[in-house]
Amino acid sequence: MPPTPAIPPHRDESLVRDGGDACAGGGRDARVRDAREGGDAAVPEPGDAAARERGDALVRDGGEACAEGGRDARVRDVRERGAAREGGDAAARDRGDALVRDRGDACPGALRLHCAADGFLARLRLPAGLLTARQAHALADAADRLGDGHLSLTSRGNAELRGLAADSAAPLADLLRTAGLLPSDQHERVRNIVASPLAGLDGQGADGGAVVQDWARELDRLLCASPTAPALSGRFLFALDDGRGDVAALGADVTLIAEAGGTALLRVGDDAEALRLPGQDAPRGALAAAEVFLTVAREAGNGSWRVRELPPGYEAATVRVHLRTHLAEPYATATPPPPAQPSPPRPGLVTTPDGTPATALCLLAPLGRLTSAHLRELAAIAARDGAGELRMTPWRGVVVPGLSPETAGTRLRDLAATGLVTDPASPWYGLGACTGRPGCAKSLADVRADAVATLRAGDGAEPLPVHWSGCARRCGHPHGAWVDVVATGDAYEVSVRGTRDGANTVTAVPAAEPGRLADAVATARAATRTTPTTP
Repeated sequence: MPPTPAIPPHRDESLVRDGGDACAGGGRDARVRDAREGGDAAVPEPGDAAARERGDALVRDGGEACAEGGRDARVRDVRERGAAREGGDAAARDRGDALVRDRGDACPGALRLHCAADGFLARLRLPAGLLTARQAHALADAADRLGDGHLSLTSRGNAELRGLAADSAAPLADLLRTAGLLPSDQHERVRNIVASPLAGLDGQGADGGAVVQDWARELDRLLCASPTAPALSGRFLFALDDGRGDVAALGADVTLIAEAGGTALLRVGDDAEALRLPGQDAPRGALAAAEVFLTVAREAGNGSWRVRELPPGYEAATVRVHLRTHLAEPYATATPPPPAQPSPPRPGLVTTPDGTPATALCLLAPLGRLTSAHLRELAAIAARDGAGELRMTPWRGVVVPGLSPETAGTRLRDLAATGLVTDPASPWYGLGACTGRPGCAKSLADVRADAVATLRAGDGAEPLPVHWSGCARRCGHPHGAWVDVVATGDAYEVSVRGTRDGANTVTAVPAAEPGRLADAVATARAATRTTPTTP
């Protein structure tokens, strides 16, 4: 396969100048840094390290950070002319049938902090959700020394530190570099890679599935070596599926699906066709697809951040056609499996299809929040009894691989005692929420507290996920079909979204009546378990 094309990077015009307003977070009088030099605002090319204040980190203000989710919370549906847009993002507007973005995205990163109501936050990209035990200890130290003592897990298997002070940017960057979590300053926001979290652990997936972990490491290496990759949006997503269909259903921009016999399918966006590649070519093919997307997006001229934002005439199939022309090998087209409803792994002991316990544990963090103590305990178990690593999942959980059958049960009980979810029948399974009050100034409710107040044991059936949102932006909501619980002020609206038929009956329930609210959520969750989802 030839080298990926040299494409001039897009300019990131989303640098926001500081007008002197303080970030009111966590009671700290935290000033927003402007990354100016000599009084002039530095607007960098993507990944330009010189855009960091005094070589430390760029801190941005102005609006809410982009949220990670199955569908970007502020991406407008522009498939129909004149369709209404959600959220009111000034960076996007409709021009006829096409979405037009007139600036780069402002997604936070490890070197681009975002000012929230509870202080600054940093988002750390963790390709395939992988953390070594040493890195997990380093993040626990960062949470205690610089943040609010927690690690927030995202719907892409990434992690956020919240409650940071404005002067924490430099020490945080130093800590992350020392831990090996910043292999490239220029590429840190584009290392968005999800992989099947149980790959190689439970006997499922093509040929056992372990190959996707190798793909993730190689793709990350190639991304960090690419001079054009920093032009990708911080929302652009790669998914590496071991053949079981879990992360292939997350709506990624570039998806690799492992096949029996050592081949891989490469799918761009929601294209109905894929390219079949030898497994060893899969990571380089995925990077080439991303860079060809940049070429097509530049030709389209609408500033697309993601494949699904390309206008008519430049859709995912166009990227595939250009990619096939670019690649020297005559890769054949194939039909990928249809997207399914995402099915996260259940908490507990990981088992093989015949019920034999595997040497791995699966845990859930309630509402995606790990304390620093949780992280240290998980890291200690991984180092002492496991393979020395943790895998963060796109469903806000953690997999601990490499335990022996003799120790797995004991360690699971130990972790349950710390408050982590270990019961496969737990009502926490499938339950998510945005930050809500008081962490987000846009939220209309303390959705985490309200979600906990309505928590109710299920009947053991496979439920639709439930996501609580503090406003109509629905930050971090799942992909596929889900029960949507949205705060409107003094009430919540409960409905089901993401179904193929588009049915969306909305039930309004006062926030002050948790019993009725719990009933409405349970009814929506149970009545639509088998509803097919949109591809």
